[in-house]
Amino acid sequence: MGASVGGGGGFVAEINVTPFVDVMLVLLIIFMVTAPMMTEGLEVDVPQTRMVDVLPTDSDHVILTVDKAGALFLDEYRVAPEELEGLLRSNVVRMQRQLFLRADKGAAYGDVVGVMGRVRAAGIEKLGIVAERDPGSE
Repeated sequence: MGASVGGGGGFVAEINVTPFVDVMLVLLIIFMVTAPMMTEGLEVDVPQTRMVDVLPTDSDHVILTVDKAGALFLDEYRVAPEELEGLLRSNVVRMQRQLFLRADKGAAYGDVVGVMGRVRAAGIEKLGIVAERDPGSE
């Protein structure tokens, strides 16, 4: 079933998949290295506190971000404040996921409270707050 040497015959009907497997493994490694870098797109300076729990690593949660200018992001997608309640109902309440609020420490207090009111109006009772551990508290 191997390749024949010389002019002794017809075509070989076997496909050599080794180059294909090599290319696919290289693409898989490239994807595994670049995928985590693509999800970290928002630069937010979150407040620091003494006691902080670790954010869950499963994909069963959604992060709502308020940046310094008051713009809203659901995971990494920008959201208009008018659309927030509907998106929270479809992406969090209906899918039974957990919501975490990550607000920049320079964001206006009124903006954060307004977002929390919209979260409550969407029917979400439990809201996690994202913060960093204070380096002086260790």
